[in-house]
Amino acid sequence: MNPFKCILLAIFGICSTPVFSQKFISFRDKHISYEGRLAFSKNAAALHWPGTSVRINFKGTQISGRFKDADTANYYNILIDGKIISKLRFDTIQKTYLLAAGLSNGNHSLQVFKRTEWDKGKTWFYGFEMANTTQLLSPPKLPKRKIEFFGNSITCGYAIEDSVNDSPVGYFENCYDAYAAITARHFNAQMHATAKSGIGITISWAPLIMPEMYDRLEPLDPNSKWDFSKFIPDLVVINLFQNDAWLTTMPGHEQFKARFGNKPPTAAFLINAYKRFVVSVRKKYPKANIICMLGNMDITRSGSPWPGYVKKAVSFLHDKKIYTYFAPCKNTPGHPKTAEQQLLADGLIQFINQHIRW
Repeated sequence: MNPFKCILLAIFGICSTPVFSQKFISFRDKHISYEGRLAFSKNAAALHWPGTSVRINFKGTQISGRFKDADTANYYNILIDGKIISKLRFDTIQKTYLLAAGLSNGNHSLQVFKRTEWDKGKTWFYGFEMANTTQLLSPPKLPKRKIEFFGNSITCGYAIEDSVNDSPVGYFENCYDAYAAITARHFNAQMHATAKSGIGITISWAPLIMPEMYDRLEPLDPNSKWDFSKFIPDLVVINLFQNDAWLTTMPGHEQFKARFGNKPPTAAFLINAYKRFVVSVRKKYPKANIICMLGNMDITRSGSPWPGYVKKAVSFLHDKKIYTYFAPCKNTPGHPKTAEQQLLADGLIQFINQHIRW
């Protein structure tokens, strides 16, 4: 390729580097580390879930990656040496994108972190491209501690960066700055965010509920099952029921009719449904600490019955390693923004420090 042309392409993020000698590092290369539930095929690794990431260590001045997106609605944080340097999205055609350039000629770490959730479509990662002079270093060591979050839009970081409205557009979503990812980084723990905006335990804004989704590798494929032995968390945080709290009061909603018919669910039904889900998680992770969490939207407002439902469900289980934690209601409209997510993380971190030994 003409060097001048390649430089122009690099400016627009679709050329790896303006040099002739390149090497391609396949997505299956042992120098690459992954975090999250990823689906691996013959040709690529597929990233679905929020917070999923790809990492590599190298010695060189720049690095590129080859990607393809299903929708172009996904966004990724690009981190060099632990610091976010850019936000990228990828085309629906497989291309090579310049991820970082102009680095000092030394050792560096790269992380590609999925900000958005799976309703924006999946992203295929094929591998990295770099100059032949770039050296691959030992693969990034993932932390020994592991936390899994089963959650909804709060865990996903929905609309976290929309200071005016509550937009569902992926540009404003950022799982990296949501309480779950903040908490995991605080404890130097791996994170799995098995989460989806709008999802509940008994009812969701869309047909799929968490008990139907939590064991999947590819979220929309009921036959694609996650191998729970691949990630055994020390701690599980369940932050659900917010959408149930809204939708169980909407008898005209199509999902209400599909799940409940014409009658709203009783408190006993909701308590038993929550208990069944916690039991299903406990069966997958017999030794994990489990925090049944609510907050920080209106589900924990003064007078809300939902904390009581959770307490009752947990009390039936007689399990000393299952805890309840209810974050204070933020008392502001819409989804929690960046500062509110930090407060949510601060409270959870404090609770973990007080109650969890790991």
